[in-house]
Amino acid sequence: MYFTHADAIWTTHPDLRALVLVADEVRAAKNDSDRLDELAKKIEERQAASGEAEMPEIAAWREAFSRMGLKPTQYRCASEALLRRYRKTKDMPKFHPLVDYLNFVSMSFGIPIAAFDCAHITEGITVRPADGSETYQTFQGETEHPSAGEVVFADPEGNAHARRWTYRQSARSVVSAGTDRVLMVIEAHHASAEQDLAALRSELDLGLAGLGVRVTCSTVISPSQRRLEF
Repeated sequence: MYFTHADAIWTTHPDLRALVLVADEVRAAKNDSDRLDELAKKIEERQAASGEAEMPEIAAWREAFSRMGLKPTQYRCASEALLRRYRKTKDMPKFHPLVDYLNFVSMSFGIPIAAFDCAHITEGITVRPADGSETYQTFQGETEHPSAGEVVFADPEGNAHARRWTYRQSARSVVSAGTDRVLMVIEAHHASAEQDLAALRSELDLGLAGLGVRVTCSTVISPSQRRLEF
């Protein structure tokens, strides 16, 4: 399998950097409430210091969404959406030990994290502009077709595993109780993206081990290293 970004993405978003990991033994993942509590403290410190729009990680994603022709206050990257929800509720719903942990990591760093069940991906994923023929499965059981030019996570069979880049994932490849291998994609555009992704990787090394999840391969995606094969 593989993960990559199309040339069109790099042309429009040259500052993009991404950390991509593959994890196995996800089916046996267990909750780590102590780790979530530690991350919650960091999230609250970030939110006490500034609003979401002022966080450089999210400001850069807002700019990227504007470049795609999307209103950044209508379509928010996943990390901003999570942070806004957490600011109101100071809590998050429980989905899956890995997903719950990644949501807290995403909020603590302000960087969106996508997690896909590899068993429901055909061959691999390319982040690219849609041609309009792709199919996207909503969590309400409906099928949508992204508009031509919209950035999607697509496999060769035309399955869109995410719409509007980091806005919303598809029900098709969501992590569930039966998931055992997961592709994690963590993308950023801000000036210190490389350093922050390195720090985020250090957090994942500790946190995933605490969950009992094993990382089997990873890479940092950049203009000089655009593809991960696994």
